[in-house]
Amino acid sequence: TFNKGDKILNLSIGFINRYYVESAYSNRVPPMAASFDVGIIDHLFDDKSSIGVGGYFGFTSAKYNNNSRHTDVIASSRGTFHYQLVDKLDTYAGMMLGIDFGDYGNPFFSSEFVGARYYFNNNFAGMAEIGYGIAYFNLGIALKF
Repeated sequence: TFNKGDKILNLSIGFINRYYVESAYSNRVPPMAASFDVGIIDHLFDDKSSIGVGGYFGFTSAKYNNNSRHTDVIASSRGTFHYQLVDKLDTYAGMMLGIDFGDYGNPFFSSEFVGARYYFNNNFAGMAEIGYGIAYFNLGIALKF
């Protein structure tokens, strides 16, 4: 499901981010993310494991009760370790290193995540990720090129 040379674009909508849990925020733009993974190493431990690298971009915005708007934009690089547990299911874990342009303190961050893609055909999958990005939980689609 994920091999050396594969190129995959994830497009997702996020749930549970810091601007949704606080009731003082309204007029919210849902967290949206796009990530791109490229397979660079096959058969790391056995024929079911691989490594990928890529990038991540996320966006969300919310209006605070005093009419100020907070916009959060994240850009990062990411690395993934993939292990196929069952047919058509690409399970993976990874790390991101990047910049949070909406964080007015230290904008640099690192985070871990886990995810899965279920392939309906060779080039189209549903995907889910848990971990810190633009949101803590993301659902979407994946396109393999």
